[in-house]
Amino acid sequence: MSERETSGWDTKTALVTGAAGGIGRAAALAFAARGAKVVAVDVDAEGGEQTASGIRAQGGEAVFVRADVSKAADVQRMVEETTQAYGRLDFAFNNAGIEGRRVKTAEYTEEEWDRVLGVNLKGVWLCMKYEIPAMTRGGGGAIVNTASVAGLTGLKRSAPYAVTKHGIIGLTKTAALEYFKSGIRINAICPGMIETRMLDRAVAGKAGDGSDAITRLYQKFKKRFSYSLIKKDLPSGRFGKAEEAAAAAVWLCSDQASFITGHALVVDGGYLAR
Repeated sequence: MSERETSGWDTKTALVTGAAGGIGRAAALAFAARGAKVVAVDVDAEGGEQTASGIRAQGGEAVFVRADVSKAADVQRMVEETTQAYGRLDFAFNNAGIEGRRVKTAEYTEEEWDRVLGVNLKGVWLCMKYEIPAMTRGGGGAIVNTASVAGLTGLKRSAPYAVTKHGIIGLTKTAALEYFKSGIRINAICPGMIETRMLDRAVAGKAGDGSDAITRLYQKFKKRFSYSLIKKDLPSGRFGKAEEAAAAAVWLCSDQASFITGHALVVDGGYLAR
């Protein structure tokens, strides 16, 4: 790539789930910028392929694999295709996740609850279930799971999301204890309010489905108003960028973080310090 960093990662392979956009896409690009070969994974085939083709257009190596991380067969195939394509797996950023509806705890349906837990928490466990053996065969590696500040505090109207993010931190710490002596470091990042489509949906709330001009106008001004109030309450005075959260994940995979495992790194612009 034109401005690739010389980090010795040209022999490394990075797998990124949720790579069709947001933090996942930013991380895939960041791994590639350091020279790693990238496997971009998502259920969104169009967005995921755009990420992979964008890396290739800049001179990097990348492939797209469509997979639903809540399905064991998909995850197993995802890891197999990674090792088939590049011979090894060194880094994994388990970032795929969904937020679910923003309603009170008792208002969720069982199906909605199961879907969020299936993607966010079971999905991270399934990824590690198949990534860890692949890394062990290659002599070790580093895994980063995407949790959230919602994994360190409560979050009204988002019970299953908060539950999964708390669970990811516990899962990360447990697996870190189990596999450090196998040469695998396992950490998590806890992003705060990052400029992504997920944040857009959260701020939009119940503004409607955008099906008519009046609703679209309402959404436009409601979002601006909500954003203004939220930013005012943040110590940083702004939302984070996807690249900033991605940089934390990539750093945790680097040799600079070689003595760090079982850690949940907060990337929130001071949100939790209030």
